[in-house]
Amino acid sequence: MTKTGTFTVQDLIAESGVAFGTSGARGLVTAMTDRVVYGYTQGFLHYLREIGEFPPKTPVALAGDLRPSTPRVLRACAQAIRDAGGQPVFCGHVPTPALACYAFGRGIPSLMVTGSHIPDDRNGIKFHRPGAEVLKPDEAGMTRQALTLDPARFGPDGGLAEAAPLPDPVNIEDGYVRRYVDFFGDDALSGLVLGLYQHSAVGRDLLARILRGLGAQVLPLGRSDHFIPVDTEALRPEDIALARDWAAQHRLDAIISTDGDSDRPLLADNRGEWLRGDILGLLCARELGADCVVTPVSSNTALELSGAFPRTIRTRIGSPYVIAAMNDAASQTGGTVCGYEANGGFLLGTDILRNGRRLAALPTRDAVLPVVSVLAAARTRPLAELCAGLPRRVTFSDRLKDFPTRDSQAILIALTQGDKAGQIARIEAQFGALVGRLRQIDQTDGLRMSFEGGAIIHLRPSGNAPELRVYTETESEETARTLNAKVLAQVREMAAQPG
Repeated sequence: MTKTGTFTVQDLIAESGVAFGTSGARGLVTAMTDRVVYGYTQGFLHYLREIGEFPPKTPVALAGDLRPSTPRVLRACAQAIRDAGGQPVFCGHVPTPALACYAFGRGIPSLMVTGSHIPDDRNGIKFHRPGAEVLKPDEAGMTRQALTLDPARFGPDGGLAEAAPLPDPVNIEDGYVRRYVDFFGDDALSGLVLGLYQHSAVGRDLLARILRGLGAQVLPLGRSDHFIPVDTEALRPEDIALARDWAAQHRLDAIISTDGDSDRPLLADNRGEWLRGDILGLLCARELGADCVVTPVSSNTALELSGAFPRTIRTRIGSPYVIAAMNDAASQTGGTVCGYEANGGFLLGTDILRNGRRLAALPTRDAVLPVVSVLAAARTRPLAELCAGLPRRVTFSDRLKDFPTRDSQAILIALTQGDKAGQIARIEAQFGALVGRLRQIDQTDGLRMSFEGGAIIHLRPSGNAPELRVYTETESEETARTLNAKVLAQVREMAAQPG
């Protein structure tokens, strides 16, 4: 039932099912009506006004990805900005980190319309305060905001009766290119021949500009006119096969890609083997000389085993948790603070100075920095050799799609209820035949189980979609992949059991 009169953003969430995940609000396109989008945007701006970050006539930057529904959602966001007393600044169809870099540098709020890697029957909005991503306390502030939505503004389908067209786009791409070329130099990647898997990523052309600006030869590959949901954390078999085929057909030093909104990278070596995001993040942090590295509990334990960093911090999964921990670390200690996620997103928490050049902090997921840092190092040492120098720990992840969150939660509760002895007995009854005796459990985010033989199994309901993520870590890729498949099968069997 559609509410009228005054109500809260939380009421809108309950009504529409468009809820906050780990990266903003997301939902089915059919549920993300203009009315819902307008209400969310107004709630965001009301909250910023409450905390003194949205005075009258404040510019608000907005951009979007290449999904078919994105232009409509952008128009609803822009109308809500106008009606709230702000000035929409349309930045075009650009990567999320390019939008954030532009808006953070000007101290203005921003909105990115994207569903990231999820299929295009869904979409979403990422919210940024003037200098940072919206974190979990900010979400609470947004959802309690009171809204008054005039029923006359919207048709029976929730569409805006009148919405002005988007403003002409401003050029923010040049500044994003300069960010990397000015710091690394225009010859940082000279001599490298790079394949660029473009698919439907919003940053496909901008990334090519950056790589060429750094001196690389770039071969575009796999460009698509329809949206492809490339998930950097759970690659499709066809994406794995494509990279291997391209590596065999062309003499490439590496292959690069990103997810839909180009804030999460993919990097493959000259054989077409994709690196896991947490290995790419670890290599990048090492090349940057990081003093403190923050990463979620799901990331590869090679981080600590490498001994490369004075301090490491583990968090719940999601960039808001990584950013909050980076902020705390930066306030407590000096030096370079950064973070990364298993999906590849890299976050720079402090400025870096090198050879008289400064790279400004960018505390949001960035696909360019880890790729460029590691490829620059690969000019003198092959990418495979850089990876071979790390402790031999391999992670693999997959997911059960269309798996209701309530079923995921029921499985976690069944495994962890009761005392420690009962937990051990239940976990070993389900997984002991696969990996042996349980050594430790970690419930920081989902259920992460470490076993005496060295294997790790991590079960986590997705925060963005009805999916159950399964992460496995062992000493070899084949073992991690095989174990993951067996765990997925075991979880399916658990879900099918009555009661």
